[in-house]
Amino acid sequence: MDSVSPEIPSQRSPMQKLRSSLLLNSWTLVVLAIALVIAAPVLVILAGLFTNSSDTWNHLASTVLPTYITNSLLLLLSVGMGVLLVGVSTAWLITMCRFPGRRVFEWALLLPLAAPAYLLAYVYTDWLAFYGPVQTTLRGWFGWESVQDYWFPNVRSLWGAAVMLVLTLYPYVYLLARTAFLSQSTCTLEASRNLGCNPWRSFFKVALPLARPAITAGLSLALMETLNDFGTVQYFGVDTFTTGIYRTWFGMGERPAATQLSAVLLLFVLGLILLERWSRGRAKFYQTANTIHQLSSYHLGGIRAISAFFTCLLPILLGLLIPGGVLLKLALEPGSSADSGDADSDYGSSEFVAANTNEQFWSFASHSLTLALLTAAIAVVLSILLAYGLRLFPKPATRLATQIAVMGYAVPGSVIAVGILVPLGLLDNAIDGWTRSTFGFSTGLLFSGTITALVYAYLVRFLAVSFSSTDASLTSIKPSLDDAARSLGHTPISTLFRVHAPLMWGGILTAAMLVFVDVMKELPATLIVRPFNFDTLAIRVYNLASDERLQEAAAPALAIVLVGLVPVVLLSWQIARSRQRGMR
Repeated sequence: MDSVSPEIPSQRSPMQKLRSSLLLNSWTLVVLAIALVIAAPVLVILAGLFTNSSDTWNHLASTVLPTYITNSLLLLLSVGMGVLLVGVSTAWLITMCRFPGRRVFEWALLLPLAAPAYLLAYVYTDWLAFYGPVQTTLRGWFGWESVQDYWFPNVRSLWGAAVMLVLTLYPYVYLLARTAFLSQSTCTLEASRNLGCNPWRSFFKVALPLARPAITAGLSLALMETLNDFGTVQYFGVDTFTTGIYRTWFGMGERPAATQLSAVLLLFVLGLILLERWSRGRAKFYQTANTIHQLSSYHLGGIRAISAFFTCLLPILLGLLIPGGVLLKLALEPGSSADSGDADSDYGSSEFVAANTNEQFWSFASHSLTLALLTAAIAVVLSILLAYGLRLFPKPATRLATQIAVMGYAVPGSVIAVGILVPLGLLDNAIDGWTRSTFGFSTGLLFSGTITALVYAYLVRFLAVSFSSTDASLTSIKPSLDDAARSLGHTPISTLFRVHAPLMWGGILTAAMLVFVDVMKELPATLIVRPFNFDTLAIRVYNLASDERLQEAAAPALAIVLVGLVPVVLLSWQIARSRQRGMR
């Protein structure tokens, strides 16, 4: 019997090679196009540095700009120190010590990440105010009658804003620091103990330096979110870049000056990134073992166990349990809307007011859900295109384009909003002018006045979140599966749908879920870019809290927190499972 030699996949015809080359080039063009579209708002802001300075900008630079810079720096310094102290200490206690409640704290310490800082600002302002429950109780206990009889810290201050941000952002440092501590070689730590190092010296001399890259990454994320915050600093009356941009854009109507403020803030962010990379220098950090082993932990008893317990409990208590309990109590109390003072005079029926309020709540919720679902779906598609294009054609141009496309997460939402509205406004005006002169009718605002601009802003801001999860899932798939699919006659697109997509489905769902929650919580970009009469739950909470109507804001605030809890719980569960698999 004559044997038939199998076809060698590498021996392809010139036409097949040409089609493969064109396909690879088309993927490169797709990646470059996505990067250009996503980076356009940042480029517009940077171009604002080269525009002529107006009188308004000169006035801002000589009056409020130093205040913006000073407050932003103080806020960054305070939040940075706070998240390092809370995140690193709790991560080390959970990883290396045994005490009551440790297994619960292991995942519960991530939960405050679900609560936006501006929600904590609203709750604690109401809770700690002069007529709030805390000061009222203290006056009853000690017989104080006025503010002259005692001193109480003012939560509506820069330091109060820093505390609110620390309570919601420390999980970034905790998560990455704990992951770094878990991955450290047991031999290294045991060697330090054999050389006479006590637990404190082992921590400072060995564990902490090895975990520095991960801790620095978590700190960078926390500081970026600090610069992005608007609701907290605005509610507390702290003048930062984000409040200044919003005030200049809407209060003064000076778009060029707002663009230049945004450019200064963008340079501020880029400076922080370069400073972090410069601080690392050429230092490299390696582990001597790849296998995860159970680290020998310290058993704490007595006062040490109690101290460790409350050290881990306090951030959860202040960052989630107390604010969540206050919001739940306010939401369940009668009279938030139905018993409002002008209910009967305006509508004549408290039942009608309650029904109208419920209808408004579901309207705001539907807006938030629509934006979150739409953005998550588009972000996942774009992330897959970027990650797969990088896999097919890992050239310097493709890598650079991918890095440019995902740099929006480091840019505050207020900056992205300004960078989007300026070019879209010019495009709308150009289209409207052309239709007026050609056809005699006005098109109005086609882009900047619709949710298109808002979804665009979300994509620029959160594409990095989706890409990181999608790319990690795709990278974990062995390249040999691609070769096997090609040998069976599958094209790259067919391979993506029939081979890669089923294997990376978990990463795709994680990416969509993370983007969904981030969009639900986003305030600065939504506040600036949203269309008229298109409020979301975050905007509703902000407006009600600004009017000191926290009881009415409780229900939408709780909805935001509950939605945010879902991915945090799943993330904790996934980390625990991966840790168990690694120890087998």
